[in-house]
Amino acid sequence: MQSKEDPVRYIDRTREYYRALGYDKDYVWANHEEVPFVRLAKPLREARVGLVTTAHPPDKSNHDEKGVRHVWSGNVDPLPELNTDNLAWDRESTHTRDRESFLPVEAVQGWIREGLVGGLAARFHGAPTGYSQKKTNEVDAPDILKRLREDRVDAVLLSAL
Repeated sequence: MQSKEDPVRYIDRTREYYRALGYDKDYVWANHEEVPFVRLAKPLREARVGLVTTAHPPDKSNHDEKGVRHVWSGNVDPLPELNTDNLAWDRESTHTRDRESFLPVEAVQGWIREGLVGGLAARFHGAPTGYSQKKTNEVDAPDILKRLREDRVDAVLLSAL
């Protein structure tokens, strides 16, 4: 039995879950030979931060006419209501009743007041969780990058379920 001090081994847990469902191939985790991250060009205390989450709006407005999820954006003010019910996450180890755990608007605002972060973009962005690395790399990630550039952010905080 796992103790509370042991880390949650998500890769092992995911592999066991997929095998229990009867899949004959293990989930293939994303691997990038070239890391798509860069150093900040300015101190974080001067940087505008953008937020990206995998949660989605409760009204399913992030779905197209065929029900396929797509990238979407929302305002951080007023604080949004988001849905996580149909997403896959470890319900044994955590919950999503705390919106800050997947869209930390108030935490970033606190960091701004403390002088740790320069600002927060007025919009946040939603990344769909379709399990297609190809769609993520070729469609969703470029769309999110375009929106973040429109928001003139310097750093991004990714919150995934």
